[in-house]
Amino acid sequence: MKTAIIFASKHGTSSKVAHQLAVLIGNDKTEIFNLKESVHLDLSNFESIILGGSIHAGGIQKSVRNFCTLHTVDLVQKPLGLFICCMDEQRAMSEFETAYPELLRNHAKSRKVMGGEFLFDRLNFIEKFLVKKISGITSTVSKIDEDKVREMAVEMTN
Repeated sequence: MKTAIIFASKHGTSSKVAHQLAVLIGNDKTEIFNLKESVHLDLSNFESIILGGSIHAGGIQKSVRNFCTLHTVDLVQKPLGLFICCMDEQRAMSEFETAYPELLRNHAKSRKVMGGEFLFDRLNFIEKFLVKKISGITSTVSKIDEDKVREMAVEMTN
C-alpha cells in the first residue's frame, strides 16, 4: 500500500515540500494529489496520509480545511502526517493549531512546520507590497526546513 501526499499550494512551496517528501519516502510508495486538481479522493487505497498547505494572511487554504471536514473519519483511521509552510516563525505553532482541527492534530503521527518561501516572481503586486511592508523582505527568500521534511518522512515510514 502507498502513502497519499495531499496538498494545496498558492505559490508552489507546499508543492515543493510534498514532492520532497515523495522522494524521501520513495516515489514508488507515494502518490501526490494537489487539492486544486483532485477534490474527490478515495483514501481507502492508501495505508497512510500526509496532508499539507501553506499559510497566507493567517490561514491555511480553504481546500485543506474542507478536505479535513469531508474526510475526518478516514483520516483518523490511518497514520496521518500534517504540515504547514509558514514564514512567520514566531506564529508558526499557533498557525498550525488553527490550520487543522484538534482531533486531527491529536491523531497525527507527525506534525511539522516546514518553514516557507517568499517567491517574488510568483507574488502579485499587492502581495509584494504587503511582504515588503510587513517583513521588510524585498526579494525571493527560501527558508524551507529540510531537516523537518526529512523528519516527517522518517516518522511516517516507521
